[in-house]
Amino acid sequence: MVPAIRQAFNKAFTEQTYQSFLEDLNSKFPGAIDFRVAETPQFFPRSFLQKMTDTCDYIIDTFLQPSFKEATENAIPPGDRVAGKEGIPHCIAFDFGVCVDAHGEPEPQLIELQGFPTLFGFQALLPEVMRRHYTIPDGYSHFFSGLNRESYIQLLREIILADADPSEVILLEIRPHEQKTRIDFYCMQEMLGIQPVCITELFHEERNLFYKKNGVKTPVKRIYNRIIFDELHARKESLGPIIDLREDWNVTWVPHPNWFYRISKYMLPFLDHPHVPETWFLSDLKTPPADLQQFVLKPLFSFAGQGVVIDVTMEDIERIQDPEHWILQRKVTYADIIETPDVPAKVEIRLMYLWKEGDARPILATNLSRLSKGKMIGVRYNQDKTWVGGSVAFFES
Repeated sequence: MVPAIRQAFNKAFTEQTYQSFLEDLNSKFPGAIDFRVAETPQFFPRSFLQKMTDTCDYIIDTFLQPSFKEATENAIPPGDRVAGKEGIPHCIAFDFGVCVDAHGEPEPQLIELQGFPTLFGFQALLPEVMRRHYTIPDGYSHFFSGLNRESYIQLLREIILADADPSEVILLEIRPHEQKTRIDFYCMQEMLGIQPVCITELFHEERNLFYKKNGVKTPVKRIYNRIIFDELHARKESLGPIIDLREDWNVTWVPHPNWFYRISKYMLPFLDHPHVPETWFLSDLKTPPADLQQFVLKPLFSFAGQGVVIDVTMEDIERIQDPEHWILQRKVTYADIIETPDVPAKVEIRLMYLWKEGDARPILATNLSRLSKGKMIGVRYNQDKTWVGGSVAFFES
């Protein structure tokens, strides 16, 4: 993306430097990183960032409309609707594939979006360690909106803790210490003092929730929610008796679980923007497009790419019993754009927004990226490959 910087990085790269970087990164919480971290960050000009943020602003304007809540009521599965005040979506992520337009110029294409927390803790640690081992050019940063490490952590504190005691704020997950993203939970705990808590550890008295902190019964006032209902349903039998999150508990959600559905793939058919691929609800599609092979079929209510059909056929469409719960989205062709020692890599960028109570709209805070050399972004498509995995992008300030 910035040829001179890429060439300089690749020329200076050594396997020893990469291994030293990994040792340093893993030393903070040994054994907690359960995914591949790529050999390289990425470097992007400000002009490319502008294309992405213009798209995000358009989408944010869409869900700021007074009619948005009504338009997305059907986004929430009846069995997953959570009671209580929804408030604002404190955490929002936009995933863009880096592609090439008809003129051969790099362009972003929106892949997915979510009103749900992502790796806000780990993405503060990763770039910091990278800077200790790699040369990151002056004038390039992974932070945005005037933030630096200190002000970023302070913003997280104001959003997640507000005025509550950290002991009364929890990061809620399913078996958090078994999750592949557990490194993020430990980073958040170190930065904010909030403990990762499994849903099995919660108990209640009337509408009030509690957990045991160091053996002491402790009230829960705020929940930084990392539970995805799809996973909860899949694992419920193995968890034993647990509280019903859908009830009207006396807590503040950060963010409220209903935002996971409102700001999601469900929004895509409502969007009309050059950097948003053409998308329909399958139930609204009268006649499938003639170039069906240029589309992907995605279930609305799944996570981590589960259930996606890449090479769509009419038989795939005809097999679906609940077309209102599926979307047909035009394929996005990721560009082989990041030069590596063997073959170029594709890259996906997640722009990570935070929204503080009282502010008119969310602000762009930081990002994460994922490198791939396979058919799709994801571990199973990148087995035995190098210069792939989780990373971060540095943008021209």
